Amino acid sequence: MTRPRIALLNASETPSTIRNFRRELDADLAEFGVHEELPDTFAFDGAIVTGSRASVYWDEPWIDPLIEWVGTATERDMPVLGVCFGHQVLAAALGGTVEDMGSYEIGYRDVEVGDDPLFAGVESPATVFTTHSDTVTELPPEAEQIAANDYGVHGFRVGHAVGVQFHPEYDPATAREVTRGKELPAERIDRVLEGITEANYEAACEAKTLFANFTDSVREVRDDGESAARAGEAADD
Repeated sequence: MTRPRIALLNASETPSTIRNFRRELDADLAEFGVHEELPDTFAFDGAIVTGSRASVYWDEPWIDPLIEWVGTATERDMPVLGVCFGHQVLAAALGGTVEDMGSYEIGYRDVEVGDDPLFAGVESPATVFTTHSDTVTELPPEAEQIAANDYGVHGFRVGHAVGVQFHPEYDPATAREVTRGKELPAERIDRVLEGITEANYEAACEAKTLFANFTDSVREVRDDGESAARAGEAADD
């Protein structure tokens, strides 16, 4: 079974981002730093959009083209996974609304996850690492919410496109790095750092199962498409 070819659309400036996704994904990754470039093709089996310090509603020259690319990918029925900012990009591309929460969620938190293939093997509530001040306030048309907590939407699906607000790719080093970089009261930063323990990380590793579930779905969509193409060729003979 050949590994799927996935476009990794990196919107992050955190050095560990690429390392984390490379570690978690059993796929051949075509990596794009979206601040500078986007793929000039949709010839991938799937795509993943990473987190970012940016907001989807910022007036930055790279954001609208990214949203447009993701929208076109979903129109072509390409499996897409959005993580944090990527989840918000996916929502915006599909007609949802993203807004400032007026607060900040950060640290290991519980999230209720639904009976969705993305979360197969993940118990609810799931322990996950969160860091965001924007949220999806209105789901895209036809979207199904698949994860949430008291801060709001933490996951949704539209067809083969799925988004999660939390960061399943984080390891403890990344969690500490990101936390220390936040402009939040020192007392809150210290509390979050105190919560980055081996026990919490071990609990959060269960949610990493979603990466294998996503790549399995990418293979299934690819293989179904190839089977349909072969069937069409046979019918034409």
